[in-house]
Amino acid sequence: MAVFYPNNFGKAHLVLILRKTYKGVHSNQIGFPGGRVEPEDENLAQTALRETEEEVGIPRSNIEVIRELTRLYIPPSNFWVQPYMGMVDETPVLIPQESEVERILEVDLDHFLDHSNFVKQELSTSYMNNMIVPAFRLNEQIVWGATGMMLSEIREIFRKSF
Repeated sequence: MAVFYPNNFGKAHLVLILRKTYKGVHSNQIGFPGGRVEPEDENLAQTALRETEEEVGIPRSNIEVIRELTRLYIPPSNFWVQPYMGMVDETPVLIPQESEVERILEVDLDHFLDHSNFVKQELSTSYMNNMIVPAFRLNEQIVWGATGMMLSEIREIFRKSF
């Protein structure tokens, strides 16, 4: 769930998370709140809302789902992801889920939309060395891969809207 909200000064922000370090392909990576479908979830939007509430503390009842983004396959984890964009009218109290979230990143929308923060970065991962990837430099972090692809789609939506 890509959640947009006003900060205490009324500036639009987007929430991302830094995942905890664990044995897995997405360990210590930047991403959106989200996760696996649970039996109680009525649909994928409900999964995204529940996971957002669990991981960053925004009550699902406070999030208005704006739109569905493009479904995306993530080869390293063999998952299909259905991202959504959501909006909260008031500044939320963000509380990281202790077991899964190392840190919450509050990204200023203007900073995100600034073209100079779209970069090419050389990275090495557990499955590939020295690859050049498109990425975003946000809050002193490099955001790439599936999250970067979702951010690119969101950026294009904003570009076409304004």
